[in-house]
Amino acid sequence: MGENFDRFTEYLKKTKKMSRNTQEAYRRDILDFFKFIREKDIADDTQVSNTEIVSYLLKMKSGGLSSATVNRRLASVRSYYSFMCRSGLMQTDPTDNIKSPRIERKEIEYLTIEEVDRLLASPADDAKGSRDRAMLELMYATGIRVNEAVAANVEDVNLRIGFFTCPGNSGKARIIPIGRPARAAAEKYIFETRAELIRDNKEERALFVNYYGKRMTRQGLWKILKEYGKKAGIADKLTPHSLRNSFAVHMIQNGADLKSLQELLGHEDISATQIYLSVTKNKIKDVYDRTHPRA
Repeated sequence: MGENFDRFTEYLKKTKKMSRNTQEAYRRDILDFFKFIREKDIADDTQVSNTEIVSYLLKMKSGGLSSATVNRRLASVRSYYSFMCRSGLMQTDPTDNIKSPRIERKEIEYLTIEEVDRLLASPADDAKGSRDRAMLELMYATGIRVNEAVAANVEDVNLRIGFFTCPGNSGKARIIPIGRPARAAAEKYIFETRAELIRDNKEERALFVNYYGKRMTRQGLWKILKEYGKKAGIADKLTPHSLRNSFAVHMIQNGADLKSLQELLGHEDISATQIYLSVTKNKIKDVYDRTHPRA
């Protein structure tokens, strides 16, 4: 198994050019499957049949794993055996004709424009508030992920032309425009109050720093969001991802096309972007039901 597995991980890295986090997710899923087949006394991954794949699915379901987790692990195993067949290491793909469990799509959690306005008005007019306002404005203006926000450096913000450079999860940088409110908040923070937070740590390049003048962590950002969620009366629905969702939903509602939104969000597959269309469809149906005389 080891040699084939090593070939596959090289394929993910060099051919697919997947991010390190995505590679690790594939590795974990496939190693979990290898553990399962070893328990079945199968020492060779090329000897796996359709029966073992079905047994693995049943084991995951009986273990109480969610349909999303089962689907993700099955997708990883599918990718592995698809690679094995394309490489000529196997003739038959054992994952053929295996159906993925159906996932009940959850409602997309997002904020209304009024709730976003309350959130962005929450920070105080001190150094910490200036940082927090710049961070919230930038996250809502760009739809970046929490890990992208904490990884941002000062030089990633181009205030002169109004762009934010985001390295992204897959290493493919994307250039995202930022509007006037986000630019104004970022300018005030970077040129007026950031120096107060970094103190003597002049070499620190992190855009957002904590109380100690060091790069902010994911946990620190979450804590800040919870604080402002309570202040704005939206604590039950405010997360970094709901803020990202709000960016996407509001863009779609105001006429953004799907392809542009995919690029802004950094989605590798447009199907990940299409989920936001359901919100627009639901809104159109609500309008129809309220206004059409024979609805």
